[in-house]
Amino acid sequence: MFQELDMVVLRHDIAEYRLQKGDIGTVVHLYGSGEACEVEFVNAQGDTVALLTLEAKDIRPLQGREILHVRELAQATA
Repeated sequence: MFQELDMVVLRHDIAEYRLQKGDIGTVVHLYGSGEACEVEFVNAQGDTVALLTLEAKDIRPLQGREILHVRELAQATA
């Protein structure tokens, strides 16, 4: 289903990493036959925000007719 370097879309919020549904990440490693993926999420400066192991159900492929959107990354809570 997924391949390394695919751009993927998060299907749900992950509050502890300040990620929101719709955030875009890149598959950097596949586990097994693709049941799980290591996905990197970066900010506009290219800094890694999160590097997470996600199941295939947590992400979906980025579609060619979708428009990208920018949002400010929420500050971490103390």
